[in-house]
Amino acid sequence: MRDARKQERHLAITHAAYDLIAEKGYAGTSMLNIAKAAKASNETLYRWYGDKRGLFEAMVQDNAAETEALLKSALDDDADPMASLKTIAPTFLAMLLGDRAILLNRAAAADATGELGLAISQAGRDVIAPLFAKLIAALPGVGADDVGPLTQAFIHLLIGDMQIKRAIGVEKAPSAEDIDAHCASAFRHFQAILEAN
Repeated sequence: MRDARKQERHLAITHAAYDLIAEKGYAGTSMLNIAKAAKASNETLYRWYGDKRGLFEAMVQDNAAETEALLKSALDDDADPMASLKTIAPTFLAMLLGDRAILLNRAAAADATGELGLAISQAGRDVIAPLFAKLIAALPGVGADDVGPLTQAFIHLLIGDMQIKRAIGVEKAPSAEDIDAHCASAFRHFQAILEAN
């Protein structure tokens, strides 16, 4: 199958999966339900993703793909690290607080096995956080021992408890203006940490 056609089918499958998980929950959604909703064969889903957890991982990877691409591009281009962090942060935060990420996190929270949480960590955070760490390592005056703590501080300042509040339904999706304002505040605090370091 040509790449464009395969990508089109993949998008139809993941769109159907999001709709069904939103309606029935992860446990109540089967690969067969997804195949029918996407007008794909059940065999195709199993061949492409292995199982429902494999499809879930693909959905997490897709959701993080734009942030990952921006980070890799900034690193490959040797771009100014602070300017890159400021450019990428709103995209990253919008992704984390978007409906799709919240749906994936709610599914993981309801999974008593912990497998879905592990999938989110492996396909999301474990990919993105090291890329942020590389940009932070390139900031002037940042020593090797400071990279880990500074990366954790940066991510914490950026996300705080916003994602959990979205996941439990006490906060609505922020507007682009809200995200920009929050990122600006996070960077003011991050800059203060850098200056005190």
